[in-house]
Amino acid sequence: MNPKMPHLDRRGFLKAGALAAAAVSAGADDAPKATAPKPIKTAGTMPERVLGRTGYSMPVFGHGGSAMFKGDIAYYGVDLPPLEARIAMVRDGYEKGIRYFDTARIYGESEEIMGAALKDVRENVFIASKAMVAEVDRVRSSVERSLEALGMDYVDSMQIHGPIIERLGYDGCMPIYEEMAKLRDEGLIRFIGITGHSRFEEMYKLIDSGQFDTLLIEFGFFHKGYNTRHSEESVAWREKTVARAAEVNTGVVAMKVLGAWIYSHNSSNLIPDFDEEKRKGLAAAAIRHVLSDERVSVLNIGISLPEDIDANLAILNGDTTYTEADKALLAEFADRAYQHPMVQELKLV
Repeated sequence: MNPKMPHLDRRGFLKAGALAAAAVSAGADDAPKATAPKPIKTAGTMPERVLGRTGYSMPVFGHGGSAMFKGDIAYYGVDLPPLEARIAMVRDGYEKGIRYFDTARIYGESEEIMGAALKDVRENVFIASKAMVAEVDRVRSSVERSLEALGMDYVDSMQIHGPIIERLGYDGCMPIYEEMAKLRDEGLIRFIGITGHSRFEEMYKLIDSGQFDTLLIEFGFFHKGYNTRHSEESVAWREKTVARAAEVNTGVVAMKVLGAWIYSHNSSNLIPDFDEEKRKGLAAAAIRHVLSDERVSVLNIGISLPEDIDANLAILNGDTTYTEADKALLAEFADRAYQHPMVQELKLV
């Protein structure tokens, strides 16, 4: 029998909605604080943290789903295994202690893979997906399609996808939040979040509203998003956003921990002549850098290959102290990577 994560019944969903409503009336400074942590049963030595006001305590290693679907894989510099192998890969991550799984409606077969791997242990995992719709009347259908693909009857955190925030800003996203809140009250969603690689000033406004339970944000050592480089001003807004999230008890999930194709598989393609022994330490240093910030609850790391699970677990189950040597290594590689044409051609925002 699989150990169970505390279950929120209909009354629990309504209570969650009432807490969110209380935050609206009280203002962001009085946003609900986390209740007693609700542990998701695991084994091992990996650090565990509480995901903000959701109250869920879980291991810091989150399985990112953007690196395992066919449509986008060239971005990560590897060839994907067959579908069944990727389903087995997700399940292997669960068996080895991963409990946070992030996917999205636009990540191709990612939702189907995670659903096939995890639906029989549904109450012992935290599933986060995303809606990338700009029209309020399309929110419900997007959520329902995600649930159908996952083969599940609720999603733990449904997030407004970053490109929508980039397009609509705060004013355009709040009606989308309101529609998601209705779905939360119906039990299709437990928590509501936002995600983003840029336009951090708009993300700050959304977090400052006190309405959002989770924040998935680019937060790596290397200052880039999906297709942008970040200016000093942008990085400063990113810091303000994370700081405000911590103040209002919004759970912070870091993405682009490895800079996507900077410190991961693609590093050998990016800087082929970088010292190989030093290269082997890049991923560990990048992970320890993000983990050293106690405001971060989960590191959402893109997984492409079965061996990625064990490689990241070895780092997170080991000594996670971020050192000056780590910082120097990341900076040394970054200095060269920032000059690469692949990086220079990215828009500076």
